[in-house]
Amino acid sequence: MSKPKIAVIGIPGKWSTEVLADAVEEKTGFRLVLDMNQLSADLSVGQLTAGKLSLNDVDGIIVKKISQVYSPNTLDRIELLRIAEQQGIRVFSKAEKIIRMIDRLSCSMTLRNGGIPMPATTVTENVSAALTAVKEFGTAVFKPLYSTKAQGMCLISSDQDDKEILKLIETFKADNPMMYIQKKLDLQGQDYGMVFLGGKYLGAYARVSQGETWNTTINSGGKYAAYEPDDKIIALAQKAQDLFELDFTTVDVAETDQGAIIFEVSAFGGFKGALEGAGIDAADLYANYVISELKK
Repeated sequence: MSKPKIAVIGIPGKWSTEVLADAVEEKTGFRLVLDMNQLSADLSVGQLTAGKLSLNDVDGIIVKKISQVYSPNTLDRIELLRIAEQQGIRVFSKAEKIIRMIDRLSCSMTLRNGGIPMPATTVTENVSAALTAVKEFGTAVFKPLYSTKAQGMCLISSDQDDKEILKLIETFKADNPMMYIQKKLDLQGQDYGMVFLGGKYLGAYARVSQGETWNTTINSGGKYAAYEPDDKIIALAQKAQDLFELDFTTVDVAETDQGAIIFEVSAFGGFKGALEGAGIDAADLYANYVISELKK
């Protein structure tokens, strides 16, 4: 294989998708960016298509983003990629690996069963159990099972009376029957992204909150900054990402007064934080990695 044909699945026009496609095109002379909503799978012949274009003709597919908003439908989209894999097309990361990451509960269960330290967490459909969790945690973060960048999350404090707490819980539960509840920790206004490619640690960056926002996400005004973790934190993040065997990922880490904890391992990883916070051109490195893997 001289110059492989590599398709990029993502959100056309979005920076991370386009910068990855740019890197692939620069190295191969081939550019194909597709949104998952363009794809169809013909199970009878084992073919994945985008209109009249057959993805059976490409050598590899890099999945940068499956959808703008995570939902159970995202899992169905990932399943379509298994058709391409069955035809011998390499997907980065493998569909079965990505599927385990989209549902926050699935990711958390894998981390917990792998002995990874996490914030105190309660998962329940029971309103009374949720109330108990809020009282035990002091302040609890209620998280949708399908979301990114803190979307849909809310804080509920035990400082309020039970009636008000129950009202807030019921409001959250209306859209999230299975409630994922974590103790809010004092992170001193920042947490960290640890970047891995092919299972190897590349570097890290900080997300620093601005103003009075409780989370550090860029959507809430957070800023990227440099961060140099110690060997123990690198080893912890390495152990967490090893559980998922992704080609490229970012591990979300925080330092607390009780030691380092892991929030999650990302299905796709962040390019902008790596570039702005750590000076890592993840798109370029990822493109090189994929080309190298396809030549094996």
